[in-house]
Amino acid sequence: MAEDVKPTRKNLMEIEDRIELSERGHDTLEQKRDGLIMEFMDILDQAQDVRSKLEDDYESAQDTINKARAMEGDVAVRGAAAALQEHPEITTQSKNIMGVVVPQIESSKVRKSLDERGYGLLGSSARIDEAADDYEELIESIILAAEVETAMKKMLTEIETTKRRVNALEFTLLPTLRENQEFIEQKLEEQEREEIFRLKKIKAKKEEKEAEEEAARDPEEVLEPGTVNADD
Repeated sequence: MAEDVKPTRKNLMEIEDRIELSERGHDTLEQKRDGLIMEFMDILDQAQDVRSKLEDDYESAQDTINKARAMEGDVAVRGAAAALQEHPEITTQSKNIMGVVVPQIESSKVRKSLDERGYGLLGSSARIDEAADDYEELIESIILAAEVETAMKKMLTEIETTKRRVNALEFTLLPTLRENQEFIEQKLEEQEREEIFRLKKIKAKKEEKEAEEEAARDPEEVLEPGTVNADD
């Protein structure tokens, strides 16, 4: 509340400094918010493409695995899957987007040649190979989707945090500081007017006193030097 602020020039200067600092912070946060939104929109477009591809890859993988089961039998498909010796490896790094640290996921050993799959040429068939190809494609899409979705969530969280800070400055802190500034300025102006009025009263009383003293003096004392008295 403005009434809780002492109306002193020192407090006024401190509030003016806080207002200036808060306005700069508000402008900086607004720029950050707008930049984050632009980056988020780019990631959102990418996420939509990744989701679409992920759905297509999933449907394709399901289709080829069902065909392989129908043509080769469920036992042959499970045997080919069990023969896999090397599994995909995932490594994570991080990158900075306007102050937001987002993951960067890298994968290796996802795509494999026929001899790297472990089941051998004789233990396989074209249907199983097609299913393996499609599932490797699906895994890569899942990894990319995980990276993009995580980045999008982190960006969205940072946008919401920045928006709350902007709103707090714009609708809470700055109005309060300006209200306090106006309150102190009004009080100081009142004090200044009161001081001027007091000084004028003091001056008027002084002049009145001097006039009374002048009037109370002996008429002979107020004659100018060299003036001849009428009785002489």
